[in-house]
Amino acid sequence: MIRRLLLGCSAVGSALVERGHEGTDDVLAVTDDTGWASTLRDRGVATVEADPTDAGAYPDHAAVVVVADDDPTRNVAAASAARERYPTAMIVAHVGTAPTADQRQQLRSVADRIVDPVEAMTARVCHAVGVDDGEAPEDDERLPRLVGTIRRLDGPLLVVTHDNPDPDAIASALGLARIAETTGVSADVCYGGEISHQENRAMVNLLDLPLRTVEEVTLDDYGGIALVDHSRAGINDSLPEGTSVDIVIDHHPPRGPVTGTFVDVRPDAGATSTLIEEYLSRLGVEPDRAVATALLYGIRIDTREFTREMSIPDFEAAASLLPHVDEATLERVESPSMSQETLRVLATAIDRRDVRGSAVASCVGEIGDRDALAQAADRLLDMDGISVTFVYGYTDGVIYGSARARGTDRDVGEVLRGALGGPGSAGGHANMAGAQVPLGILEAVSDDEDLTPVVEEYVRGRFFAALADPPTPATAEAGEEPSG
Repeated sequence: MIRRLLLGCSAVGSALVERGHEGTDDVLAVTDDTGWASTLRDRGVATVEADPTDAGAYPDHAAVVVVADDDPTRNVAAASAARERYPTAMIVAHVGTAPTADQRQQLRSVADRIVDPVEAMTARVCHAVGVDDGEAPEDDERLPRLVGTIRRLDGPLLVVTHDNPDPDAIASALGLARIAETTGVSADVCYGGEISHQENRAMVNLLDLPLRTVEEVTLDDYGGIALVDHSRAGINDSLPEGTSVDIVIDHHPPRGPVTGTFVDVRPDAGATSTLIEEYLSRLGVEPDRAVATALLYGIRIDTREFTREMSIPDFEAAASLLPHVDEATLERVESPSMSQETLRVLATAIDRRDVRGSAVASCVGEIGDRDALAQAADRLLDMDGISVTFVYGYTDGVIYGSARARGTDRDVGEVLRGALGGPGSAGGHANMAGAQVPLGILEAVSDDEDLTPVVEEYVRGRFFAALADPPTPATAEAGEEPSG
């Protein structure tokens, strides 16, 4: 039975066969070059003299396909034919002599790995003399490894966001689903919790985004699971803890071990949407208006209009998306009507603010929409001289808090974890974090006593104490907590 198939031949192809053949009889070569056919037969390789781009000359089965002609055009055609004939095979493609950028991109879209001797030699020389030649080698490998992982699934892909997803999580999930579909694998996007922020709801409704809840799906119906904008199943999502994961794409620093067949976690990126746009661009896939608009909005929200935790790739991704964006819809998404509850929480946060130096904390009492806390925390950050904000309130037996920071060396994720991580769960980014703490015995006040001052005294003291004495950053074993 043929396990490895060589399509076309060249010095590179000959070297690959010589290294991998080792006297086995599971290799078949297809080439219309009589000279190479004779050479391969002399080496004991079964060879068919035929056009390597003609799938009719291929065997019924092949686990590994090596495309190795010197002609880039023929390599693209052969790799495409092999991908159609063997959807789950591992395809390794030689770029050929002097390939164009478009030919490289076409090969990357169908092959699991590409071989470029010139780039490899350049990288080796640069490494030897201590010169940085630009893009890291792993950057070239990410896309084919992602595509290969998706292609090898034995069913559709389920893309899961973190609970109560924000625009970046929603957009990233939709973008990854689009990538899966370009490889011939269907995909669904699901989330846990609720989409409560009015901008988030506006984005989903106005763009008519196809989302499902975790309760609406059956995990056994899917051949693989992907996590976006978070990295551990069962922690900050509604999957069972320990659920097997195939793909993880995230820009948050992990708070524990991350496992998956394909893992791409880049904390230097400002948004997961930036990573997804990079994949789409390298695949040569033009996102439809809904996906492009969502991705751009996700980048803008997570970087706060490119003012926090942004990187050059964030700007590049945004520039690439702009021509495909529905600007009129984006404007409506960014300017939804503000709910009465949000206005009330914001007014209360301003009225009850406790300012100490460049930090402000505010207890807004009982809340009807906990997403309003994040909006209030963002707005308070616009106050003159303020670099750290924390707004908190309670509902359904739980205290919720949202923190923001700008222009400071304080990591508010670590501050909240130190202040409230013990009695509850807390964490997030250096500039954006959230906390949840069960009320517990605090709730046992008399009916005629207002609970708000009790919550305020309990939380405020812990927050300012942790702010004055920031804790040591969490270890890799610490739990990953929701940001807010």
